[in-house]
Amino acid sequence: MSDPMRDFERLTAAIDAIAVHVERYERYAAELHRASAEQAGLRRLRPGLRPRLDDMEAELSYLRLRAVEPATVVQIGGDGWSAAWLLRALRDNGHGRLHSFDPSGRAAATVPEDLAAGRWELTAGDVRARADRLPAEIDYLFLDGDHSARLAKWYLPNVVARLAPGTPVSVDGVFRHRRPRPFGEAALILKWLREGRMDYFTAAPARQPVIHRQLDRVRRALGFDDPLRTGRRNPMIFFHTA
Repeated sequence: MSDPMRDFERLTAAIDAIAVHVERYERYAAELHRASAEQAGLRRLRPGLRPRLDDMEAELSYLRLRAVEPATVVQIGGDGWSAAWLLRALRDNGHGRLHSFDPSGRAAATVPEDLAAGRWELTAGDVRARADRLPAEIDYLFLDGDHSARLAKWYLPNVVARLAPGTPVSVDGVFRHRRPRPFGEAALILKWLREGRMDYFTAAPARQPVIHRQLDRVRRALGFDDPLRTGRRNPMIFFHTA
């Protein structure tokens, strides 16, 4: 049976989240347009590049880094496309360093040298074997690994649980569908959030179609209507550690 008070709290939280992200789109519109145009140029320069981030989740990641202004960002998994988005946000903030852990090391062939210089450190190989390279303090954690339960069982206690309270975290691939498959990475993360009484935000249409539609209207009104990637699942979640 539905709890009216809980339903009201969820609706209020969704409205507040939309307002926060609309304000960010409006505040950083000019810089985001430049970053998006640069990413489009990167695709033209790297015709074999197959970006993994969908457009809205990439934009939301850029905007979140702009808003929180982290000094140290850690990226586990992902690719050079997502690393470039994160690096553009750090560049536009005027400070910050990105530490990327890429199993293949191929991200190095994607990120432009002028964007990487002075703000990017890439570690190739399995992060579990290179955990000694993780910074002692992490201000923002971006997770986009192989989406396996085995990796989640490692990073939840060994990385996420050790972050300072209030640290922003992004996890991609969670809501490809409305309900993640049991026992997978996404299910483990959502269970961990529930047990820690931590809320999350997502613009994934499979989970939050109203939020996705509202933000898509705003971004299109601001001129973000030329897709860099055809994918529209935007399955990423965003939260702060407790």
